[in-house]
Amino acid sequence: MVQPGGGGFDLSQIMQQAQQMQQQLVQAQEELANTEVTGTAGGGLVTATVSGDSQLKNLVIDPKVVDPEDVETLADLVVAAVRDASANAQKLTEQKLGPLAGGLGGGGGMPDLGSLGFGG
Repeated sequence: MVQPGGGGFDLSQIMQQAQQMQQQLVQAQEELANTEVTGTAGGGLVTATVSGDSQLKNLVIDPKVVDPEDVETLADLVVAAVRDASANAQKLTEQKLGPLAGGLGGGGGMPDLGSLGFGG
């Protein structure tokens, strides 16, 4: 049976799919928040650990790199390790959420909501 408006789609099925995708997204975000990734700098002299949602959890500094005469290098290594860890967290996020995000952007079996009068 064709729905009013001639769309030929089942709105309740679309809503159910969207709800399932949202549940999967929430679950993936929770998994990310509970996952830790590391980044290093200076050949492992500084190691930063961040959660999958990019919260800094731990920072390990090898005493060999601590030089009171050269604090700038230590600061640079800390920044580089945190950036590396954050980049690794971003990659993890893309791996976890990529398939879910792809389902939201068309090509996932959902009609273009703009063509249905829901925006655009």
